[in-house]
Amino acid sequence: MWVQKEIKLMAKERGFHLVTEEILQQLPELKQIRIGLLNVFIQHTSASLTINENADYTVRKDFERFFNRMVPEDEPYYQHNYEGSDDMPAHPKGSILGASLTIPVSKGQLKMGTWQGIYLCEHRNYGGQRRLVLTLQGE
Repeated sequence: MWVQKEIKLMAKERGFHLVTEEILQQLPELKQIRIGLLNVFIQHTSASLTINENADYTVRKDFERFFNRMVPEDEPYYQHNYEGSDDMPAHPKGSILGASLTIPVSKGQLKMGTWQGIYLCEHRNYGGQRRLVLTLQGE
């Protein structure tokens, strides 16, 4: 069985947001899969996806602080600055974290660890709704 669909996530403020449930709500077909894989791909260059801590909110806050120090705004060597000071740093952050995730599926559920969740990493101040392509394969 193969399913592919495009979904939209609600607009989020800049930061790291747990979106596992928002994705699962839009993918009821997952319950039919005994064994398989889910690929989640974000169709943007200034936001990204990662899997990390799903219980302690401070981890997401610390991620934002860490990436802002690692890739700061308003560096004098940036040439790409047409869309504001948050735009250029968003691109390397997106490349570092990545645009897709592949997650095992077992018995109709994502086979993630107890403390793992899917993050939308919003690197822009006003990124708006983000589009994801979900590709589910399995039997």
